[in-house]
Amino acid sequence: MPGHRLVIVGGGFAGLACAESLKDSGAKITLIDRRNHHLFQPLLYQAATSTLPLSDIAWPLRQVFRTRRDVTTLLGEVAGVDAVARCVRLTDGATIAYDTLVLATGAQHAYFGNDEWAAHAHGLKTLEDATRIRAHILTAFEAAERAEDPAERQRLMTFVVVGGGPTGVEMAAAIAELARRVMQTEFRNVDTRDARVISLEAGPRILGAFPESLGRYAKRALERQGVEVRLGSAVTDCGPGHVTARGRMIRAKTAIWAAGVQASDAARWIGAASDRVGRVQLAADLTVPGCSEIFVIGDTATVTSVSGAPVPGTAPAAKQMGRHAALVIASRLQGGSAPAPFRYRHQGNFATIGRRAAIVDLGWIHLSGPLASWTWGICHIWFLIGTRSRIVVALNWLWSHLFGHKCARCWFPRGTEPGGGADKNLDCFKKSDRGSFDIRLG
Repeated sequence: MPGHRLVIVGGGFAGLACAESLKDSGAKITLIDRRNHHLFQPLLYQAATSTLPLSDIAWPLRQVFRTRRDVTTLLGEVAGVDAVARCVRLTDGATIAYDTLVLATGAQHAYFGNDEWAAHAHGLKTLEDATRIRAHILTAFEAAERAEDPAERQRLMTFVVVGGGPTGVEMAAAIAELARRVMQTEFRNVDTRDARVISLEAGPRILGAFPESLGRYAKRALERQGVEVRLGSAVTDCGPGHVTARGRMIRAKTAIWAAGVQASDAARWIGAASDRVGRVQLAADLTVPGCSEIFVIGDTATVTSVSGAPVPGTAPAAKQMGRHAALVIASRLQGGSAPAPFRYRHQGNFATIGRRAAIVDLGWIHLSGPLASWTWGICHIWFLIGTRSRIVVALNWLWSHLFGHKCARCWFPRGTEPGGGADKNLDCFKKSDRGSFDIRLG
């Protein structure tokens, strides 16, 4: 079917895997994203805590597909889908026609009906989020250096991480390491080792998706690094300078939200059935029931695995969905028989707790400690895009591991960064030792 118009909305793991798998399919592919880059989200917390520059975990989509003449990349934000006319509507009024549509629009932060908390507890999903959190963390220490009131100094150096999943655990450990190991000799009026890092988890244990033994190890590893782990502590209020959980108010300058996500508006766009967090309920081939020309993949979709459990919202699962959707589309274009239903293959769960501690659940084997940390690092480096990124990230990790130096701890004061405007990339245009520049947003 020459000239078949395939529109993919979203340049994350799922959308990228789908587009890459349809090379030489004969389809005319249009990839739409509201940002111009693909982001390696599993390492976003390291950008937020100064371990990695933004340029090491984000790649321009146009660069990714620079040799693919069949792929057109468009910068735009989708406002809706007209399934009858088969076109995608953008917020600027433009429409993009399609013969086949793939929605891979990901997920966003969920504050469980308390959206006003978003102004006080920042989530971590984008480069903008990472730079904002990094600025909060670093400026909190700077303000503490000048504070004369001990109570105010303690508030400035208290960091609350809400959520005990992988993102929350990794973030809490990274902040603790930054305060206790990296910056301890750099300040004169405060001892950064006095910083409090508090991890709040509503459930009975952290890392509930991992085996219980690995969760216990992770809790001990966090506590060894000075993190206060509070279980059964659901947040009931979050305001300027405080977080309340289990009836106790915590005065903190910085709060980070890692407690939950909800799907994008894709289900509303196409009028499809969805679950309680907005994920589209799909047929076995990842299409929308009643709309066989529309696929939904990644965090926007809910799919049941062979075991009966829902497919997790992880990067490997998103990639598998993207490749399967591409397989179904390619078979249709070639007039072949339909592939077997989607089958999720578990490739393991990973979480790191600082420099030398990590946990790995491969199903058939459980790892913890330094060996797990090396396994975690090798797997993450392997999935980065491009040889240069793999080498640079590996060298940054080695340097940080040996000397404790964080390579991205510079920022511009609010409102003075290049390009103007607050809360943009506060460390943009930081000259690196290799002569390149960091990514600039805006």
